[in-house]
Amino acid sequence: MLWNHALSYFFAGAFLTNAVPHLVCGVMGRPFQTPFARPRGEGLSSSTMNVWWGFFNLVVGYVLICRVGHFDLQSTPDVLALGAGILLLALFTARHFGRFNGGNLSQSS
Repeated sequence: MLWNHALSYFFAGAFLTNAVPHLVCGVMGRPFQTPFARPRGEGLSSSTMNVWWGFFNLVVGYVLICRVGHFDLQSTPDVLALGAGILLLALFTARHFGRFNGGNLSQSS
């Protein structure tokens, strides 16, 4: 696997992971943080904006997986690159958004 394909799959995992909370909150009709809110990344955006942002993330994730190289689910390096992007962004967003949504229990004492 070429290094640029691995990088593409890594970022695809990050974009696909980022799509999840935005689409879920949007479909549930709940506001959630987006880059378009004020303050950026901390303020809340409408559920409609979250659906658009989540859909955009899905499209970018699709392009990075399906249009760069030849992603193969049976290729360990391909899956590891995608999984690393998923895991790292999930851990980052859990800590970042946990401050606003009650997920950071170490600060609630």
